Amino acid sequence: MGLPSTESSGPRSFGATHFTLHGLPIGIFSILLALMASMGGFIFGYDTGQISDILLMPDFLQRFGQCDADGLCRFSNVRSGLIVSLLSIGTLIGALLGAPIADFLGRRYAMSIECIVFSVGVVIQIASFEAWYQFAIGRLVAGFGVGALSAAVPMYQAETAPPQIRGTLTGTYQLFITFGILVAYAISIGTRSIEGAGSWRTVVGISFVWAFILGVGILFMPESPRWSARHGRPEAARTAIAKVRAIPEDHPIVESELEEILASLEVEEGLAKDLLYHGEVQKVNPSGFVGTRGWLACFQGFTRGTSRVGYRTLLGMSLQSLQQLTGANYFFYYGATVFESVGIQDSFVTQIILGAVNFVCTFGGLYIMERFGRRGPLIIGGIWQSMWLFVFAAAGTAKDPTTDSGIGKLMIVSACLFILGYAMTWAPGIWILIGETFPTQTRAKQGALSTAANWLWNFLLAFFTPFIISAINFRYGFVFAACNLLGAVVVWIFLYESSGMSLENVDLMYRDASANAITSGRWAPPGYDSRADLEAERKPRRVTDNDVEKQSAGAGPSAGTALGAEEARKEDITQ
Repeated sequence: MGLPSTESSGPRSFGATHFTLHGLPIGIFSILLALMASMGGFIFGYDTGQISDILLMPDFLQRFGQCDADGLCRFSNVRSGLIVSLLSIGTLIGALLGAPIADFLGRRYAMSIECIVFSVGVVIQIASFEAWYQFAIGRLVAGFGVGALSAAVPMYQAETAPPQIRGTLTGTYQLFITFGILVAYAISIGTRSIEGAGSWRTVVGISFVWAFILGVGILFMPESPRWSARHGRPEAARTAIAKVRAIPEDHPIVESELEEILASLEVEEGLAKDLLYHGEVQKVNPSGFVGTRGWLACFQGFTRGTSRVGYRTLLGMSLQSLQQLTGANYFFYYGATVFESVGIQDSFVTQIILGAVNFVCTFGGLYIMERFGRRGPLIIGGIWQSMWLFVFAAAGTAKDPTTDSGIGKLMIVSACLFILGYAMTWAPGIWILIGETFPTQTRAKQGALSTAANWLWNFLLAFFTPFIISAINFRYGFVFAACNLLGAVVVWIFLYESSGMSLENVDLMYRDASANAITSGRWAPPGYDSRADLEAERKPRRVTDNDVEKQSAGAGPSAGTALGAEEARKEDITQ
């Protein structure tokens, strides 16, 4: 059976399977698309959640641990650190390699191939018998696929989702991460009573199912309209827009969104041919895109009145790094070990509780990030998380939790309240921002760099946490508490509010010399009085010369709107 064609031979209608939000149609298919792509997050979460319990399974310890004369087996800090953290090295590499693959093959085919790579890593793991490094290498290879998916999925979701629910649909990636973690915990509890290698091989081997669902299912979804438009396939882009809206292809809303995408690409292509670099016009090679699509282009423009592409790259990398430094993976990777040291007899059950809190609260996070924007929840979340990590660390430092049950319970409650805040703010929020902050030309590479920063810190924390715990024990929580406060400050000073706008208008906001992060929630494109007007009026629109002059006057060069300010925007790229 062949795959459904995304090309259109004429206007088509995709039925009435839609609902309205702010008077605009949202196709049910857009939700199905987001959920299917979010299986990439499920794979990520499942692989993250399984290792904590596997490290404590008797057969796994006997096979790959270091056993003394009495038959007591354990993992050294180095060995356990490598088994856990080599996945992160693979994901870092995978995220960087995934960008050119997604740009060349398209988002869907890239994700399908990445599922195959992940499956190869799973085979290596379950085929391990005595060599612990074989299992670790398997996690490294699986990481190539997980890392590439972590860059491709949010990008695909953001490029395809209607602006009115983009935050919610992109946030389902994080929801499925938490679901994957919870399922991994549950399956681990179910298999730990199995005698022999089946206890851990079953947990690892089930990963094939998740990879198959995504690898095959994503091929029946439409390609990203922005990728299609960029690669000279406007009719495929039109079909994708109509399908996620569940309206006819010749509907005015489809025409408006397609025109906005094409106009934005036209401006970027024009800039590609006349890129200013150190005051000189650079000639491009025959491919036409050396200046704008190479990796160095991700670091051009930092100050107001420029493209601010470099600014956004560093912002994305910083936010992804700070997401890791919240301390969430301290509990997800080593939670069973941590709570065992607190004196909890069945640490697996505590992991289930944390996983359930994480999963359930992420539903609230999808609503919060859509209803209240991006900046506010992240600032409040950073403060909330810092507070409960401080309580966790202070309690564990003040008294021995293994001898004082009250302290142990307080630490568990503190951990749960930390996870509650994380799941509602920083967990979904950062992945949403990675999908919507970057311009089309460099989105894949900027997303890859940001995601690679996440995985770099993931590796550092996964590898060094056993050593740090041995040295400072629960005082580790104070470090994470400080990092959460730092994250809140970074968001307040540097992050622009991007909710409720198309990706093209988000790009314009960052380019606008008169815009700044703290007041960005009140920014609207020229021709609109407020962002509410963007929802009330989705019609083809071009700015007038007066609009461009008004925005540019006294503020340096800036863009008008995605539909009509090419000359103004050419002045943006000066760095």
